[in-house]
Amino acid sequence: MSDIRELVRLLNQLDEELVRCTRCGMCMAACPLYQQTGREIDVARGKLVLLENLSKEILDNPEAVKKRLDRCLLCGSCEAACPSGVKILNVFLKARQIITGYLGLPPMEKAVFRGFLSNPDRFDRLLKWMARLQRPFSKCVNETLGASCAPLLSPVIGNRHYLPLEKTAWHKKAHRQFTKSGHSGFRVALYPGCLIDKLLSRVADAAIEVLDYYDVDIFVADQVPCCGMPALSAGDRQTFECLVEKNIRIFDSVEFDFLITPCATCTATIKKLWPLMTDNLSDDLRRKVLELSDKTRDINEFLVDELNIKALENAAYCEKTVTYHDPCHLKKSLGVAAQPRTLLRALSDWRFVEMREPDRCCGMGGSFNLSHYELSRKIGQKKLDCIIESGADAVATACPACMMQITDLLSHAGHSIAVKHPVELYAETLEKNRGYDELYALDSV
Repeated sequence: MSDIRELVRLLNQLDEELVRCTRCGMCMAACPLYQQTGREIDVARGKLVLLENLSKEILDNPEAVKKRLDRCLLCGSCEAACPSGVKILNVFLKARQIITGYLGLPPMEKAVFRGFLSNPDRFDRLLKWMARLQRPFSKCVNETLGASCAPLLSPVIGNRHYLPLEKTAWHKKAHRQFTKSGHSGFRVALYPGCLIDKLLSRVADAAIEVLDYYDVDIFVADQVPCCGMPALSAGDRQTFECLVEKNIRIFDSVEFDFLITPCATCTATIKKLWPLMTDNLSDDLRRKVLELSDKTRDINEFLVDELNIKALENAAYCEKTVTYHDPCHLKKSLGVAAQPRTLLRALSDWRFVEMREPDRCCGMGGSFNLSHYELSRKIGQKKLDCIIESGADAVATACPACMMQITDLLSHAGHSIAVKHPVELYAETLEKNRGYDELYALDSV
């Protein structure tokens, strides 16, 4: 009975939001999926019409409703373009909760989410074993990009060019407590997110290097629970709330000024979605969710807005060029777009060039890529064209999922354009400048 009441409550919440949609069709011009398929049901307007009759559709054909709702990148392009201000991502995520509440989780998703994702230590052990098992099957296909493929596993993973799992999760090596020695006056908790923790530890290393350079006091937890976005996008509210509570317990035990993350999706999830999707939690937990949300910052945003990193004036003379791809969750959900560009313009060895349509979705969409890989690649082809047309030697983006997608696209196309996080390139600049300073000090002696 309690489950039925919850479904009714969520349906009523949807009704309150759906009445704001005027069917103007502005979402059609913004939706990367609709631009690829031309199907009305693939665009926000079509899905919202479906949701208006959701209670009837659930009884008639729930599997078809789920299939239609799952064909969405959750990129937020439609919400950013909506003149009526419909909170479309909120609607779709709650609709997925309703469908999952009615149908239940598929057995495989239930095993992954409830058995591993909600248990960070068990999840770490699983991925450690997977990292060992991947070696006999993996073959490097692009050394510059660090991309591998696994032809023998193609029936399972498709023809992906992927980034291999790290041997050890980054947080296992990088755990640190506050030292009270940060002369900057800032105390920050660094939250890497799952993809950086398990696949792109070099980004987290670069973040630590930059924060140390500016004497920021840093806390890295000895456990990194997922932010909950995979479970949320699957409609698994139970796992999502479990992960939120685990994170709150960790960060409630220390005092800090900001929670910094180099992952656009984690930033948007904690800052925007946690407050919207945790109304089932206790008042005390809700208060702590709101406090942590308010403290959460993208690392580019923190470096530019709080540490006052400025663009250089002589970058126009640099031979190497870098362009920037706007992650959907960073620009469209949080409005963070200028700060990563400022950081890239602060590089001493790189000249920033803007690509055409920098905020066009790359087609990743998290679980969308897992379920609709070929369609994901077709959507990403336009982003690939924009990157190549820019003529840049490297493409930077502040989202590890986007880094994975762009790496796959470039590798399949036979290109060796480097894929970097802005903080990686900035750390390289600091390291080079430090080398020059040391050399200058030796010469002066």
